[in-house]
Amino acid sequence: MSLPEPRDPAGPYRISLVCLGNICRSPMAEKVLTAEIERAGLADAVKVDSSGTGDWHIGSEMDRRAAATLRVHGYPTHHVARRFAPEWFAGRDLILAMDLDNLGELRRIAPEESEANDRIRLFRSFVPDSGPNPEVPDPYYGGDDGFVAVLSMVEAAAKGLTGELVTRFGAHGER
Repeated sequence: MSLPEPRDPAGPYRISLVCLGNICRSPMAEKVLTAEIERAGLADAVKVDSSGTGDWHIGSEMDRRAAATLRVHGYPTHHVARRFAPEWFAGRDLILAMDLDNLGELRRIAPEESEANDRIRLFRSFVPDSGPNPEVPDPYYGGDDGFVAVLSMVEAAAKGLTGELVTRFGAHGER
């Protein structure tokens, strides 16, 4: 799967990760993807953020179980939840939803259909052999094991996406 062209070839490639409330899946994915990008030497070439399609948790920290799971595995946990705003489409090169519901909501609020089809995808679509609709399930209403499973899924997707980014930008972000 090829990456959309950068909106600003002179600036960093901007990726936004989106779930429902921006306290579990998308901030976990943001921290993991950022770490993978840094390990690949692409920190200056690629910037990552996250948000949610809902407004319930705006201003909240990451879910304590999500933060604990990240912390145990060596990832940072500082996060403040926010809601994806339609005007952000113009500033993001790639928008990655955690599941089909959020993918649909992002496509619904996108400024034009061609824009949505080119730049909005499922995050786990970057995992080889992940199937036609690879989702990251919401662990919010389950136990701690759900957060560990989500971490495993986002680590695999982050590795796959980082591989695509290295192919596009080189090992150190040369354009």
